[in-house]
Amino acid sequence: MSEDRVQAASSGPLKSLDEWDDFVKDRYAEAAPESGAKPFVTVNPNKKKEEFRNYEAEARACVKEFYRLNHTYQTRDFVLRKKKEYLSRQRMKMGIWEAMQYLNTLVDDSDPDTDLSQIEHLLQTSEAARADGHPRWFVLTALIHDLGKILCLWGEPQWAVVGDTFPVGCAWSDRIVFHEFFAANPDAKIPQYQTRTGVYEEHCGLDKVDMSWGHDEYIYHVAKDYLPEEAHYMLRYHSFYPAHREGEYQHLMSDHDQEMFYWVREFNQYDLYSKSSERPNVEALRPYYEDLISEYFPAKIDW
Repeated sequence: MSEDRVQAASSGPLKSLDEWDDFVKDRYAEAAPESGAKPFVTVNPNKKKEEFRNYEAEARACVKEFYRLNHTYQTRDFVLRKKKEYLSRQRMKMGIWEAMQYLNTLVDDSDPDTDLSQIEHLLQTSEAARADGHPRWFVLTALIHDLGKILCLWGEPQWAVVGDTFPVGCAWSDRIVFHEFFAANPDAKIPQYQTRTGVYEEHCGLDKVDMSWGHDEYIYHVAKDYLPEEAHYMLRYHSFYPAHREGEYQHLMSDHDQEMFYWVREFNQYDLYSKSSERPNVEALRPYYEDLISEYFPAKIDW
C-alpha cells in the first residue's frame, strides 16, 4: 500500500468502517417486504421481546466499543461545534468523482472480509438502484451518499463519522442500539435534554432538529444545493435507523417529514443490501457516472 493511504482503523475500535455497516445489515436483515423484492424490516407489534435476536449480545467487542464512544461523546455541544467547524465548507474544492478518488485513500489492509475499494462500494449501491430503474437523481444520490466519510481523512474519529444517527437535545429513544451507553453522556445530566421534546417543539420538523454528527449530515450540506429534496432526505437521514426502521421520534417529525421518509426507506434497501463479491468495472462505468455527475453538479464544489 502506498504511503499516502490512510487506514480506516487508525482512529477507532473498528478494523474498518465496513464493520459498522455489516452490524447494521445483520441487525435489520430479518424481514422482507410483502412484495418479496428486497429485505426490509417491518415491525410486528405482537412480537414478544424474547423473539427478537439479541444483536447487542452478539455484537463484536469492537462494535460495542464503537457504540460506547459514539453514545458517550455525541453531545449537543459537540454537534454544534462540528457544524460550525465544517459547514462553512472552506476546507477544499473538488469535483464529485475527485472526491470519490479522495475517499478511496481510506482503506484498511487488516480487514480480511473485503478487498473492494471505497469507489467500488459506492458503485455497487448506485448500480443496484440503476438496475431497478430509479431516476437519475436517485442513482446519483446512491453514488455519493457515503462521501461524507472523508471526515475520517480530516482526522475525525470513527464515532464522529459513522453510526446510527439520533437527535441530540432531547431524550434518547430506548430503541437506539446500546442505549445503555448514553448514561455516560454529559447531556444525561441536563434535565432539559432529557424530556420527550427537549429543546424542540412537538412536530416541529426534522429540519429544526440537531442530529448526531457524522457523514450523513455533512454530505447533505455539501450536496443540498444541487439535488432535489427527496435526495436531501436520503442523504441526511439514511443512518437515522431509530426513525425509519424502529418508528421512533414521530413526535418531532412533521407531516412533510413523514411523506419524505418514503424516499429514505426506498433508498435504505440499496444502502444495506447492495454489497456483493462481484466487482464493478470502475473504468467502464466512469463515463456514465461522469456524465450523470455533470448533469447536476459543477466541475468543482466546496467541501
